[in-house]
Amino acid sequence: MSDFRNYQAQTGARSTDLIDQGLRTYMLKVYNLMGLGLAITGVAAYLVAMLATTTDPAQAVGQFGNGVMLTSLGVALYGSALKWVVMLAPVALVFFLSFKIQSMSVSAARTTFLVYAGLVGLSLSSILLIYTGQSVVQTFFVTAASFGALSLYGYTTKRSLSALGSFMIMGLFGLIIASLVNIFLQSSAMAFVISALGVVIFAGLTAYDTQKIKEMYFERDGADTAGRKAIMGALTLYLDFINLFLFLLRFMGDRR
Repeated sequence: MSDFRNYQAQTGARSTDLIDQGLRTYMLKVYNLMGLGLAITGVAAYLVAMLATTTDPAQAVGQFGNGVMLTSLGVALYGSALKWVVMLAPVALVFFLSFKIQSMSVSAARTTFLVYAGLVGLSLSSILLIYTGQSVVQTFFVTAASFGALSLYGYTTKRSLSALGSFMIMGLFGLIIASLVNIFLQSSAMAFVISALGVVIFAGLTAYDTQKIKEMYFERDGADTAGRKAIMGALTLYLDFINLFLFLLRFMGDRR
């Protein structure tokens, strides 16, 4: 009987080890894909900003609002109707990926996510015209450190964060409504409150989403199902990181 119990204990331990190993592999895939998406966004934003601006008055064909000289590409991206396409294309693509991922192959879903990351970089290139490069880099590292700590908490805590997540999601809807209202009010005080709430909301969502992604793991998932889950997890954390970065930049960024 004791031998049988020892066998059960050893089998249970091996099963737990396999689950832990599978979970680590799954989460590593999520973080690697998210990191690749962020890298593509950063490179795309930098390249587009470099091509859209110039320091040579002879090559300038227009100016940004703060006086930064623009090339013909810059005028097209930031001063024509094309800017609305640049702004709305990532939104359309992320909805497409969210609703269609279950019917897509893993490779197609991954490619769509990376294309989305590139489009986000295109739409965010204007922040390099508004803020100094040094402040953008500093804010990025602060965001990375904060995101890492919050995601680690969400991964390791034994406490359920579902109540926190529900509260933050409701707060997110309120944040969107307040942002839309402030487009017409143009209140600096309201903009400050929105930025502060944005930091808090996406900080909470980072921890909550990490725990939710962890709980989505199931060791018996097929390769395709696990791959799709990893892509959606990467997309979720990518959005948390980008939004946390943008709201922090409003506090830490030095304008040109």
